[in-house]
Parts: sequence; C-alpha cells; structure tokens
Amino acid sequence: MSDIPVWREETRVKAYEADFAGRWKPATFFQVMTAAASEHAAQLGYEFERMMNQGMIWVLSRMKIRFIDFPTIRETVIIETWPKGIQQKVFFYRDFKVMRPDGGLYALATSAWVLIDPRARKMLLPQSFRGQLPDNSGRHAMTDSLEKIPLPEGMKDIITLQAGYSAVDVMGHVNNGRYIEWISDCFSPEEYRLRKLESLQINFNNEVLPGEQIVITAAQNPVDEMEWFFQGSHLADGVKAFEAVWRWSQ
Repeated sequence: MSDIPVWREETRVKAYEADFAGRWKPATFFQVMTAAASEHAAQLGYEFERMMNQGMIWVLSRMKIRFIDFPTIRETVIIETWPKGIQQKVFFYRDFKVMRPDGGLYALATSAWVLIDPRARKMLLPQSFRGQLPDNSGRHAMTDSLEKIPLPEGMKDIITLQAGYSAVDVMGHVNNGRYIEWISDCFSPEEYRLRKLESLQINFNNEVLPGEQIVITAAQNPVDEMEWFFQGSHLADGVKAFEAVWRWSQ
C-alpha cells in the first residue's frame, strides 16, 4: 500500500470531451474526477478487484461541484483528490480540485461515497471497512455538507429515457456521468451560449439497471430564475433514482 494522502494526476482536454464551444462538458468533470478517485483508491491498496473480492465496493452517493472556469481542447488539466474521513455516520467524504498547471482553478468539488455489498446491492456501515485511509483532517476543497435536496412542488415531466448499453458501467448500472448528461440535455444550446454553469449537486438515491426507464422532471426556483431542480424517477414504480440542483451564474 502506498502512503499518498493527496492524489495528483494530469490530463489534456480531448475533442470528444468538449462541447460546441470547445469546453469540457459538465459530465466530463464528473467522469475525470471519479476516475481519479478510483486510481487513488487503487494506489492506496483498495483497487476495484480487491474490494470486490472482499465483498464491498465504494459507490458515489452525492457530489457537489463549483465551476470557476472550463478548460478547452488541448489544455492541460491537473486533478487533485483526497479522502477526508467519515461524515453523517455513513459517508466517506472525498474532495477534489481541478486546476491549471499554474494553480489557477477550474473547479472545486466535494463528494460522499457509501460502502456497498455488490452482490446483495445493499449498503454497508463504514465499520465494515477494515483498512486505513490517509488522515486529511482540516484539508478541504469545499466545506459544504452534502444534504438531501429540497425539491419544490409542481415539477413537470421533461423527458423519459431508457438505460441502454452505452449508459451502463462495470457495476452493471447507469454510470454517474450519464445522469449528468441527461440533466445537461434538458437545456438548449442557446442557454449554454448565454450563461455559464456555476454549480451542480447531484444525489444518487437508487440505481438504474439496463432496460429500465427513467422519467426526468424539472422545476425552476420560483424566487431565483438561475436555479433549477431535477428529479429522475423509475417509470415502473415511481422510485426516485436521483435528485439534483443546477445553478447558472448571474
């Protein structure tokens, strides 16, 4: 096991990761950050295969990201990530910084992960984890506590989607980045031309399996037009799959 309290890696923006303006899409931030978290866990001795063999795996439960700027095609991006202990009794918290090589910021994020039995598909208490993670107490990218998102009344159906082959990851359920793509597609290209995304929080409540259909509902904050709320629910039984709050900058 390597003693690396803060993981740091470098990438470059590829054309297929960018939008029509050549900027990283919101989903790309999530995909790159979660990949960095997985690599850090592996370097600490908790790679995916070992965790699976022990009957447990970390699954992303909640994430909030604050966007400062968006890197463009061929720009170099530095990702730093570190675990920072257990909070709210069940969550393993992990923070992220997404930066330029000169230290300028693209984004800050905080996330909450739960320990899951991958066979029973049930949550395990943190005490089930017998390993040791670095002590990063006092080191924060963001100090936000990731709570439930209070959704407004009167949310309207936007779209119904089906989880197909390309949406499903190695855990056999819809990948977290795909949810961000679904939400992102609820806005028109014109809205992206006029505004910039300021922050996004998403809470994953229940997994979505291949072939299942999800109804996405949305509502604008009645007292703040820059803020939108989203919910994804299973079409078959109404069980909530995710909830999110999206905020445009002024």
